[in-house]
Amino acid sequence: MIDAVLFDLDGTLADTAPDLARTVNMMLAKRGLAPVTLEKVRPHVSQGARGMIMSAFAIGAGHPDFPAMREEFLDLYAGNLCIDSRLFPGMESLLAHLEDESIAWGVVTNKMERLARPLIDGLGLGQRAAVVVGGDTCARAKPFPDPLLFAAASMGIAPPNVLYVGDDERDVRAARAAGMPVVVAGYGYLGLGPPPAMWDADAILDSVADLERWIRDTSRASPERALP
Repeated sequence: MIDAVLFDLDGTLADTAPDLARTVNMMLAKRGLAPVTLEKVRPHVSQGARGMIMSAFAIGAGHPDFPAMREEFLDLYAGNLCIDSRLFPGMESLLAHLEDESIAWGVVTNKMERLARPLIDGLGLGQRAAVVVGGDTCARAKPFPDPLLFAAASMGIAPPNVLYVGDDERDVRAARAAGMPVVVAGYGYLGLGPPPAMWDADAILDSVADLERWIRDTSRASPERALP
């Protein structure tokens, strides 16, 4: 029984890579360096500022320049949150279907809440999401279950009745630890680690249309939901 759906943000709900790439290219231009392509940085998007800096500058979190570069990235990104970021094709239809069926939906992301909320507003979803949980909302972010459990509690829905959708292995790990069903957005960024087939999700769905069908089919196969 699915009473609610929680989405990861970057690479699941929306394609945010263009604005993240723009931000890191602003940093490169400031240093007189050549820009990176969207294709190069896209697999690193799920790792946030760390992934962007690592992919563009080939330095990790242990580098002495990293803390300052991370703050620079976050400050620049705050002014470029929703220029070319867009919902994935079919996502508006899916959200409308969930709302028509009185299935609550929300966002649980590792992006800082101060960035996630204005981005969601910029996508036109701020008044529609039942809950928005950022990477700093709880003491521990994904892959720990804390933010998913917090979101479920905020909606008043038991975790086994909340579907989580994500595009990174840590999304699956967090959902499993929270006792939630979980599917992989195969159309998302997916990272550079083990392939999704090794993540132990309930399904890997290659498009938002496939995700909508999976939710519809799962709802039909489940006992009828109690009306509010």
